[in-house]
Amino acid sequence: MSYSGRMQQSHYYSVFFAPRGRDRMYDLGMQIAQLYLSPFDKLIGIIGEAGSGKSMLIKGMFPGLELTNDDDGVNVRPLPILDISDHGFFNAHTYHLDVRFEAAFTQLGVLAEAITEAIQKGKRVIVEHFDMIYPLMHERNADLMIGIGDEIIVSRPTIFGPMPSELHEKVAKSIVYRRMAHTAEDLCEIFLPEEEYKRARHRDIKHGFLLAFDDHEPNVDIDELELKVSTAIASDLPITYVDDGHVRIGDIVHPCTGPRTHVMSTGKVEEFRLLHRIVYDPIERCYLIAGRVGPGIGGESIDDVNDFNLD
Repeated sequence: MSYSGRMQQSHYYSVFFAPRGRDRMYDLGMQIAQLYLSPFDKLIGIIGEAGSGKSMLIKGMFPGLELTNDDDGVNVRPLPILDISDHGFFNAHTYHLDVRFEAAFTQLGVLAEAITEAIQKGKRVIVEHFDMIYPLMHERNADLMIGIGDEIIVSRPTIFGPMPSELHEKVAKSIVYRRMAHTAEDLCEIFLPEEEYKRARHRDIKHGFLLAFDDHEPNVDIDELELKVSTAIASDLPITYVDDGHVRIGDIVHPCTGPRTHVMSTGKVEEFRLLHRIVYDPIERCYLIAGRVGPGIGGESIDDVNDFNLD
């Protein structure tokens, strides 16, 4: 019996909530690699808008990999994949490139040829913005393709799809919910009592967020919190990146491990609302404050928690 070198042939796609913090994205990247990455995968396509967390996910999947578009602005030059030698003990096995970034320096056709040559030489290539280069890849789709929007979609495509353009369209439309939710989440943190803010943890729901509290129910007036956040949203405060650990909302510098995953101003957050009661999760043994953003699309007497993730 012959073996094609491909694994998980029956896997179509899997969906995860897209975390908004750096550490959670690293952890999810590691989990995705353990569950879905095969040693036979040579072409990994990553699709998502700027600030969606592509680089963080890649660092979680491939610890120690040198990214050529480092977030600190240190860009690797010359681009290693453009100069792969046939010989040399120290040649890399895995290469990375960001097509959107590299397109400013190198023609897409040249990049496509370099990717193809690397794969033929047995190298693995991780390609950000894979949807941009796919039309030049002579119908060579990714072995593993990951789209990052409001959710993270992990797919093992075949000639029948999904196509990179389809995945890009899906995640490009949904990323706005994640940015709105993150901004609303940080605003809630800002207006929490200090003792509750210090013990709040982050969890996810569709088109929203959860603040989780261990041990005992938080001392929070939900109606008052919702009013304060809604007032800040109506004030349309500017939101700017400070550094990898902080974001500025209006005049307040707030700790944040996903400072690029925000809307540009608080006024861009649409239809923010809080669940008007604190929920106890008997499985995780914690108390939850739930918030949602975007148009109500089912289960929206916001108090109907059973429908949140089915919208």
